[in-house]
Amino acid sequence: MSKRLVALGDSFTEGVGDDDPGRPNGVRGWADRVAEVLATREPDFRYANLAIRGRLLGQVLSEQLEPALAMDPDLVTLYAGGNDLMRPKVDIDALADKYDKAVARLTETGATVVLFTGVDGVEDPLFRRMRGRTAIYNEHVRVIAARHGTRIVDLWAMRQLRDRRLWSADRLHLNALGHAEVAIAVLDVLQVPHELTPAALGPRPVLPVRQQRAENLRWTREHALPWIGRRLRGESSGDTVSPKRPALAPVES
Repeated sequence: MSKRLVALGDSFTEGVGDDDPGRPNGVRGWADRVAEVLATREPDFRYANLAIRGRLLGQVLSEQLEPALAMDPDLVTLYAGGNDLMRPKVDIDALADKYDKAVARLTETGATVVLFTGVDGVEDPLFRRMRGRTAIYNEHVRVIAARHGTRIVDLWAMRQLRDRRLWSADRLHLNALGHAEVAIAVLDVLQVPHELTPAALGPRPVLPVRQQRAENLRWTREHALPWIGRRLRGESSGDTVSPKRPALAPVES
């Protein structure tokens, strides 16, 4: 059983969208949920989360890889590249080469490493445009996982993540229900028994076209335009954010 978990990445791993004012950075997320389960099974368990929202793949690796290795983890989760895929131009092959080298360093330590594919955004107008990029990125991740013997959580295959009820209002980040789904998938890949259960949401409601348009306009005004503005100004949502768990520490129940 793992004793030292270090989670690396961007907003997905930090837990953005799963708001919890009582936690560091005001978010919980799937990684916290996984750590909570692992802590119940190992008295000496310790957990660090170095992920910061808005980080590009290169930033994740340059800022987080060395500190993670210094902690001598026996379990590492790594997801990066989603923010790169949203840029106007991206060299996915170059990203994959950096990713491959980082994963090699992690697996050489003997740690169990968990990687993730990107979500299939086929049912969302914004992410549908990125579907080809994401599919190429995912194939690279699968090859890297096979080459280095890592575990892989296939978010692309999780069709339940197409349901907008699992996403926060910004449509970019999972909400508490979505993060719980990912936590279940991670624990299942690790073959760790748990009592987490998927949300029983029932059939998705069919919204009138007028309501869909109104919601899309509100989303554009409240979330899309501010995001575009930050990009034009060269700003990131993570510019003033620090890792919420920068060092290995016990998990409070």
